[in-house]
Amino acid sequence: MRRSLFLVFFASWSTVLVAQDIQYSQYYANPIYLNPAFTGSTGLTRAGVNFRNQWPAMEESFVAYTAYFDHFEERLNSGFGLIIQGAQESFTQTSLNEIGLVYSYRLRLGEKNYIQAGFQGSFVSRDALFDRVILGTQLDIDRGVIVGKPGGSFEGDSQIRSADAHVGLLYYGEKAWFGVAVSHLLEPQISYLAEDTNELPMKYSLHGGYRIDLAPGDINDYFNNTDQERALTLGFNYKKQGAFSQLDLGTEFYFEPLVLGIWYRGLPTKYALPNSESLVFLLGVNIPMGIDLGYSYDYSVSKLGFVGSGGAHELSVRYVFSPKSNRKRRYSGQSFFRY
Repeated sequence: MRRSLFLVFFASWSTVLVAQDIQYSQYYANPIYLNPAFTGSTGLTRAGVNFRNQWPAMEESFVAYTAYFDHFEERLNSGFGLIIQGAQESFTQTSLNEIGLVYSYRLRLGEKNYIQAGFQGSFVSRDALFDRVILGTQLDIDRGVIVGKPGGSFEGDSQIRSADAHVGLLYYGEKAWFGVAVSHLLEPQISYLAEDTNELPMKYSLHGGYRIDLAPGDINDYFNNTDQERALTLGFNYKKQGAFSQLDLGTEFYFEPLVLGIWYRGLPTKYALPNSESLVFLLGVNIPMGIDLGYSYDYSVSKLGFVGSGGAHELSVRYVFSPKSNRKRRYSGQSFFRY
């Protein structure tokens, strides 16, 4: 009954709902999703997977994932990439899947300073199961019965196919970076109702950070002592989409091979929502062969946290294809803010 009532509400009010993109706590470990200009920014070849399980303690589930691959071609000063992302929401029986091709061009400003511009073209699939939808017009309140079968009176399309595009610009040097991205330039149709023309609003994102190198330590590998790289990284990510906006602020401490981080997410909106949304705790490890592993947990500090949401769990895995010497020289020392 709870599911049916929610779907009645969902179908009746979908004309005024504002859709939002999936937000990842480890956005820095999901670079192409954050900004297409990150494509090829390692100067190497990279592959990664991200998985998010939000509010697991609630009856219904919301999970999301991304998988990406990118390569930098030095002869062309260009990066080429592929990204696949998806999300499933069991309560409304909806799903989103997107596949995109990404290109970036790198302009060198100095010995260790670059500007990169990126573009992503995508094909998007949105699906919903309306076989359980009960519209308000099907409810006979006097007799307390439902007229017709669930989904039988729904006039709309349960499948939406559309194209989309995203652009971004990125500056990065040896210790600092700053980027801006605009998503959903084509503002694709997102309403399943035949008479509705609701479109997905563009999303604007500003992000950046700075790494502070700390005095190295020593690692005893039973044969000799080697320097243990240590660094403190500060970062932010601001997003605005339609009437909603959000700011992530955080810091990470990298002492090779471990990463410890804490983040705060929250920003006032024009609605009567709490300013604070969650605290994010991160544990990561860098395996010398080129693999980065990260786990983070979102602890809800908003009112939602008191109803047993369970927060959110997020996993990230990345691998960089490169000789060991190149990996240490070009890719290490940036904890989970790696380009």
